[in-house]
Amino acid sequence: MRFILFFIFIAVPLTELALLIKLGEIVGVIPTVLIVIATAMIGVTLLRYQGLTVLSNARSAVDAGRVPVDSVVDGVLLLLAGAFLLTPGLLTDSVGFLLLIPKLRRAIAHWAFANLKKMGTFDVFTFPPGGPGGGPRGRPRPGEQAGPTIEGEFSSVEETDEVAGEAAGEGEKPSSTSRAGDGSDGSPWRR
Repeated sequence: MRFILFFIFIAVPLTELALLIKLGEIVGVIPTVLIVIATAMIGVTLLRYQGLTVLSNARSAVDAGRVPVDSVVDGVLLLLAGAFLLTPGLLTDSVGFLLLIPKLRRAIAHWAFANLKKMGTFDVFTFPPGGPGGGPRGRPRPGEQAGPTIEGEFSSVEETDEVAGEAAGEGEKPSSTSRAGDGSDGSPWRR
C-alpha cells in the first residue's frame, strides 16, 4: 500500500515535472503549455463523445431487459480517463488517451474481473427488466402483466364512545368499525 501511495503522490508528479521540463527545453515554454492545453481539450472532446455513446448503449441494454455491465465498466474507465486527461502532464494525458480506446478498456475490464474471480466470490443483484417497478417509471411494459391489483374502499373512523366501548369488550360482537391493530375483525393484516 505504501508503494502505491508513493507512486501516486511522489513518483508520478516528479516524472510529469521532468517530462515537462525536458519538453520545454526542446520546443520552448509557450509551445509546451499549448501542447498541455491542446491535449486536455482534445481529450475532453473525445471523452464527451464516447461518454454519450456509452450512455446510449446503457439505455439500450436496460430497455432490452439486460444488465448494462459493459456500459457501467466503460463509464468508470472513461471517468478515470477524464481524470487523467484533466491532470496537466504528458504521462497522465498518455494514459488518459489510452483509456479512450474501446478495445483497451475491454481488455482492462476482463483483466480486472478475472482478478476479482481469483480473489473470491462476488454477487450481482439486479432488478426485474425495466427497474424495480417493471417498466420505465414503475409502469409495466406493453404486453407485461403488472402485479396484482387489490381494490377496496376505506373510510376514516373517528373514535367515539360507542366504538371505544365495543373495542374494550362492552357491547355486542365486534363490528367492522373496530380499532385497527386489535385483531378482532379477523384480518390477517392486523395481528
